[in-house]
Amino acid sequence: MTMNRVALLWDESYLWGVMAYEALLAHNLPFDLIRSEDIRAGKLQGYTLLFVPGGWASNKMKSLGDEGVEAIKQFIHNGGNYLGFCGGAGLATLDGIGLLPIKRKPTRERVPSFSGKIKLNLSAHPLWQGIAEPVFYAWWPSQFAIDSSINVLATYAQAMPDAFSSDLNVADVESTRSWQELEKIYGINLDPKRLINDPAVVEGSYGKGKVLLSLIHFDTPDDANGATVLKNLWSYLAGHVSIEGDFRTSVLPYFHADGASELISEMEALIDELIVLGTRNFLWFWRNPLLLQWRRGIRGLEYCSLFILIKRISGLLKYNNAVHSSLITDHASRIEKLFIPFVGSAKKLLILERQALQNGHITYEKCDDPEIQKIRTELFANSKSYGGLFKKLIDEIDSLLYVLLAADSKHF
Repeated sequence: MTMNRVALLWDESYLWGVMAYEALLAHNLPFDLIRSEDIRAGKLQGYTLLFVPGGWASNKMKSLGDEGVEAIKQFIHNGGNYLGFCGGAGLATLDGIGLLPIKRKPTRERVPSFSGKIKLNLSAHPLWQGIAEPVFYAWWPSQFAIDSSINVLATYAQAMPDAFSSDLNVADVESTRSWQELEKIYGINLDPKRLINDPAVVEGSYGKGKVLLSLIHFDTPDDANGATVLKNLWSYLAGHVSIEGDFRTSVLPYFHADGASELISEMEALIDELIVLGTRNFLWFWRNPLLLQWRRGIRGLEYCSLFILIKRISGLLKYNNAVHSSLITDHASRIEKLFIPFVGSAKKLLILERQALQNGHITYEKCDDPEIQKIRTELFANSKSYGGLFKKLIDEIDSLLYVLLAADSKHF
């Protein structure tokens, strides 16, 4: 480790970890990757800021364990700063490690499936320096119920026309139907107006340290406003000013055609086929280079995460021959043993779900077809926060990606 001022917690972030990692590299913002085991070993000492990207907060808690949680609390209490995006923000609430007196609203009170561009109402703060039109990206965020002691830096305003609620485009719905009518069909809150004036970015203190939590993803690809805020965050929380110039130009290309390893190449081909199958069956399309938009009734983020992580592994193997070793090959072999049966079952599941969508209303967790339910349980268990074969597979892939990133770590 190079002991930059910022530590980025990698564990249980997956796709969101890649998003954060690549945004920071793209904008010349220094950081070190760390894992939960590093935190438990006391390696937060010497850092100014802990940055926790998106991902399931409950899984992050499990990864940290009691010792890791206590180490984070001690770090912030003694004057370290904490930055959390989305799931990383949820980790700091009373539902997580309790850095701030904030709770997450229950699902029945939220708009649980909003995604895309949304305008914010901003309070005066250094965070917003250089922002003229405050439009940013939110990706399926939670919603906060806050204590009066919390400083609200931004609240939600109106959703932009190209945003989505579940699989419904905002502009399309508002030009043809009422959200209330669709909410009865979908069985969830959909109207983005329910978000208006809810806190989106908040700040508080824990001991001597600052805690800044955002339900907005300032690390979204190709987002100029997000990039400006990221730089402001590094200045405000870590005392770092981004220096212009390409200190690190090897942010990995989004879609490699091949990989250096035969095993990874085989898995690339399989995940390519799976994504094409879903596209061909009108189950999803790409919102940006990292994120799919999928139809209600199926899972999309899981398949998208596999695709992106495998592509990144391929890119690292292709451009960093120094990490080719029997250790990497053995790891890839373990992944392949999980990957092949997963993709085979997933293809069958997607086709069955496509047909079920024609026959009636289904959700990612509820379907009357026993064959669909059987495959879903095998692949994902009954948890939205990852389980089953998928969780074993994504953990192995993520572990290999971390090894390769660590070997390639030149974050200034």
